[in-house]
Amino acid sequence: MKAVTIRGVEPEMAEKLKATAASEGKSVNQLILEIIKKDLGLQKVKTFTRTYDDLDDLFGRWDETDFKKISGKIVDERRTDQELWT
Repeated sequence: MKAVTIRGVEPEMAEKLKATAASEGKSVNQLILEIIKKDLGLQKVKTFTRTYDDLDDLFGRWDETDFKKISGKIVDERRTDQELWT
């Protein structure tokens, strides 16, 4: 890959780039590359971005009673029967 040097970056712009990169958890280099790719129309678009919701009704949250009941059963199943292993 080719390295490019950008001259004339004002301190205010440099600070803004650093702050933005830090807030997005990226390096300044990554941020600048993304900005350039987006502006030039070279940004890759994900093809498979559809969100499926057809199974949402099968999932939910446990209330405290259900959680304790299920946790208890899991703990019971993990107990080793010493008589079987001696």
